[in-house]
Amino acid sequence: MSLLWDIVEVKRFEQMVRIHDSARKEIRDWPIEVKKDLGSVLARLQLGESVGMPDVRRMPSVARGAAEIRIKDSSGIYRAFFVIETDLGILVFHGFKKKTQTTPQIEIETGRKRLKDFLEELKNEK
Repeated sequence: MSLLWDIVEVKRFEQMVRIHDSARKEIRDWPIEVKKDLGSVLARLQLGESVGMPDVRRMPSVARGAAEIRIKDSSGIYRAFFVIETDLGILVFHGFKKKTQTTPQIEIETGRKRLKDFLEELKNEK
């Protein structure tokens, strides 16, 4: 059985989920329960549900239309940055374990760069 974070494209629902390779590598190391929670939120987004706090929060500091999936577990706090692009699907472009109250600037900058690179990569696929 394949797990959601190991699949490049999920086409079962309305929106396709695409996960940046670097985000996939990070997410693979997360605890199984955290990955299940991530998959659950992504499935809800795929179905077109409006998902808000505490599960999802907008992240305009990363990019216009960007948001973060917020997961808290006994092992820590995890974040996955994503954006919904109507013609490309749901793009998960950065994942990390949060260690401070606020999102570190380095994570925001990494997210910006990965999203830019990911969009360019997907544009070149067409």
